[in-house]
Amino acid sequence: MSLILYAHPLSSYCWKALIALYEKEAAFELRLVDFGSEASVAEFTALWPLARMPVLVDGDRTIVESTSVIEHLDLHCQGGTRLVPADPDAAIEVRKLDRIFDNYVMTPMQKIVGDRLRPAEARDPHGVAEARRLLDSIYAWLEQALDGRTFAAGKDFSLADCAAAPALHYADRVHPFRDRYPTLAFYLARIEARPAFARVLAEAEPYRHLFPQG
Repeated sequence: MSLILYAHPLSSYCWKALIALYEKEAAFELRLVDFGSEASVAEFTALWPLARMPVLVDGDRTIVESTSVIEHLDLHCQGGTRLVPADPDAAIEVRKLDRIFDNYVMTPMQKIVGDRLRPAEARDPHGVAEARRLLDSIYAWLEQALDGRTFAAGKDFSLADCAAAPALHYADRVHPFRDRYPTLAFYLARIEARPAFARVLAEAEPYRHLFPQG
């Protein structure tokens, strides 16, 4: 395999793909997309006109969307951690949690962050309040769902944890939960300490000042 990942060091969905690459122990080239460079943007949008990250190039194949990237890696990279279980029922649980973290943690988190980037006159307080209510609801659900589990979908690290790690890490920064939900807090601390995610966090550290503060 000859892998190239187009990504940005602060993107939550790029983190999701990077965690998988490190878990799979895959050799790859990381190409950071610089939206201030016409050449970088042109190269990126030639691969994916929607310009959404991450994008993985594997030889003559271009894979978009972080979940599809991880599924591709799990099929074609034989080393490291298996991220989607072979057992069909276990795989359904993993894929379910992946969608839950993306849709009900990552999406409202990004709504709050995106609103901070808007000019004051274009802010959407109603939308942000709805996003916070959704986060409160999913935090409470996850507190019960993760009780007794080592990882998101059970005893093994999986695609679900690749989705959970960036979603919860960023969500806790914009709508904190660690003092309210001990199971969820313990789970996030364990995932943040896992070598693959710890590496992603360390690599993002030089760019942390770019994250919009509330």
